[in-house]
Amino acid sequence: MPLQEDVEVSSFQYQQHVNPQWARLLDVLQMNVRYRRCAGVELQAEDGRRFLDFLSGYCVHNTGHNHPAIIAALHRELDSQGPAMLQSHVAELAGELAQRLCALAGGQLDKVFFCSSGSEGVEAAIKFARATTGRTGLVYASGAFHGLTCGALSLMDDGFWRDGFGPLLPGTEAVPFGDLATLEAKLKPRGVAAFIVEPVQAEAGIKLPPPGYLEGAQALCRKHGTLFVLDEVQTGMFRTGRFLAAQHYGLDPDMVVLAKALSGGLVPCGAVLMSNRVYDSVYSSLKRAIVHTSTFSENNLAMRAGLATLEVLEREHLGDRAASMGAYLRESLIDALSGYEMVEEIRGIGLLNGIAFTAPRKLSLRVPFDTFARIHPAMFGQLVVMRLFQDHGILTQICGNNFMVLKAAPPLIAEERQVDEFVRAIHAVVDRMHTSASFWTEAMGLARRAVNI
Repeated sequence: MPLQEDVEVSSFQYQQHVNPQWARLLDVLQMNVRYRRCAGVELQAEDGRRFLDFLSGYCVHNTGHNHPAIIAALHRELDSQGPAMLQSHVAELAGELAQRLCALAGGQLDKVFFCSSGSEGVEAAIKFARATTGRTGLVYASGAFHGLTCGALSLMDDGFWRDGFGPLLPGTEAVPFGDLATLEAKLKPRGVAAFIVEPVQAEAGIKLPPPGYLEGAQALCRKHGTLFVLDEVQTGMFRTGRFLAAQHYGLDPDMVVLAKALSGGLVPCGAVLMSNRVYDSVYSSLKRAIVHTSTFSENNLAMRAGLATLEVLEREHLGDRAASMGAYLRESLIDALSGYEMVEEIRGIGLLNGIAFTAPRKLSLRVPFDTFARIHPAMFGQLVVMRLFQDHGILTQICGNNFMVLKAAPPLIAEERQVDEFVRAIHAVVDRMHTSASFWTEAMGLARRAVNI
């Protein structure tokens, strides 16, 4: 265990040289905890506290933290001293992982480009769509979160993420999620290369598609010569109960972007699955064999992590577990929170779930709620996050594009007892916000700290 003075030096170095504002924000939220050991769903802090992870690193830890089988596979790969980053050979592990991914995805998805993150995958999808169609336009859904590189950011309409970074990629347009008529109006002139959409909008508030929407969007894309591209960075890898969320709706996309949970949360890894038509339009000749590459894209460590992760997900039947445990979680939350006026809806699919809050009607609640909303629109949601963390040892977060929805997305290995613990914790917090003035008065400390950031 490191000496306390060494730990304090490391923390100071982070604040000096990495991101001091992030460290300050964690201090404001009283969540600046030093974790000693993370395993499965549980996080152990150096001060002895234990936390349940109901965020999963924004859907990174589908197999749980530090799954021993994935760690063992990585040890074996490192010990083999093979060609991890040679880049002048056929990367056999990449071929093996690509075959497994395509088999699980099904449909026309038969080729894979590997990269290091979801954002990088979206960037590749933009290029590949333009190469395939000869068009430049891009359409995305309002409320989307596709990544923070410039191309991916151009497919998001929330000013919080975009402001200060323009001008971004031209020729991108938003349509309302769920609105087929507006989508067709954008596609009809036949200048759109791709419609890029998340099957479930995670950061918009765990927003599920209306019945028939995704199927209709795919049909419109086919009709107007536009590629249908799914961003499954958060929804993929059995998070929703199926390998891809697309499989719930019988979809056959032209491209799918995967990342986050692809390598067990241990090695950066992303993948763009695509049809042969898309692949052939990009890598069309020997001359163009390296027209789009990425330095770390096929490194053996990431590929081995991906293979081990798929093995764990399938061997432990974590897709089935996500479906059954997700249903149990939603039913338990509905039973525990129904009747509270600030709880609007419990929604989700598999183990990607959200608790949607709404402004209270009762004057005694509305006054403090409005006070905090004026300070910052995320203030109320962060109060809930902070109370869950401080009082009940639950780590989660509100959605990035909808501050009134709390995420409930534990690793897919979560057990019923851990789900019950989460439900008891959120019930206690919600009950306190409705019945105790101290919930709001104690929150003024957070407000004061926030104002002084």
